[in-house]
Amino acid sequence: MSLTDGRPAEVQEIDLLDCTLRDGMYAVDFQLDEEFVAELLTRMNETPVTKVEVGHGLGLEAERTGITACNIDHQRWSELAGATLSAKPWGMFAQPDFTRLETVEDLVRKGMTFLRVGVEPDRVAAHLPYIRQATELCDEVYVNLMKSSATPVDQLVDSLDGLPDAVTGVYVVDSYGAMLPDAVTEYVSAVRRHFDVVGFHGHDNLGLANFNSVTAYEAGASIVDATLNGIGRGSGNASLEAIAGIIKLTRGDLFDYQEIARIAEYAHVNMEAVREDRTMQVLGAVIGIHSGFFPLVERLAAEFCTDPARLMETAVEIADHSPRKNDFQSAAARCCAA
Repeated sequence: MSLTDGRPAEVQEIDLLDCTLRDGMYAVDFQLDEEFVAELLTRMNETPVTKVEVGHGLGLEAERTGITACNIDHQRWSELAGATLSAKPWGMFAQPDFTRLETVEDLVRKGMTFLRVGVEPDRVAAHLPYIRQATELCDEVYVNLMKSSATPVDQLVDSLDGLPDAVTGVYVVDSYGAMLPDAVTEYVSAVRRHFDVVGFHGHDNLGLANFNSVTAYEAGASIVDATLNGIGRGSGNASLEAIAGIIKLTRGDLFDYQEIARIAEYAHVNMEAVREDRTMQVLGAVIGIHSGFFPLVERLAAEFCTDPARLMETAVEIADHSPRKNDFQSAAARCCAA
């Protein structure tokens, strides 16, 4: 594992984005003590970590979809971040289906400096007006290609046609935690040929998030996401302290790995993760199903007396892209009739 040998010559820097208080919110059912949050942000402010993302795991105003609301609303998140991150850019995650642009505008006025817009590759074209308006409201906007591996790499690159020049960067996102290192290299390299700034967001279903993050950097990504103790949705994310440690061994102590390790232990003690079904995490990675659909899969499998793996495999066969809710319902009916 190297961060030097074979590194593209034009990539001189590596930025770490800490999304513990965004992706990690899934793992605690979106509920955290404000005093802990303030202390964590205060301590992260003193580290060399490049950016900090906060807010509801699914994105700004996710509660409008009916999902569990975060006990800290986005206004309070902006107050906490503004009061603690004096030396650190902070931002939030958005999805065009439910995050209103007027909310984004309000948060930028309150100090938010970057926004990450999550969209599946096959829906980028439909959301170009939203992305364009977002870049007019916020100076630093990234497009996160959710479920990247569900789209063939050539189609994924084609989907980026029309992105405004004002977009700061594009993320390859391993939502399923299923990408193998060769695939990470292929996707990141392809996007890097079209965008100067490429990020990588990895999940750990198959235990590859840390390795894939290093691989992404070597393929040309200049931003890597990670969370303290690897806490995050499903099987979690790349580990911030591990990535900082790897960088120490290969490039020098760029991110104060010892302090990040201490903060990771603090987070570990204070963020009690909700138990996840490990079987479903592995099945989802191998078959290609996002963890957000696991409750639906389990319910339909029980209702139609079929095996969850068989139901997921059938949904993938039916779907014309990454499976959606109606694909699972159709798959359940087909499994039952077989």
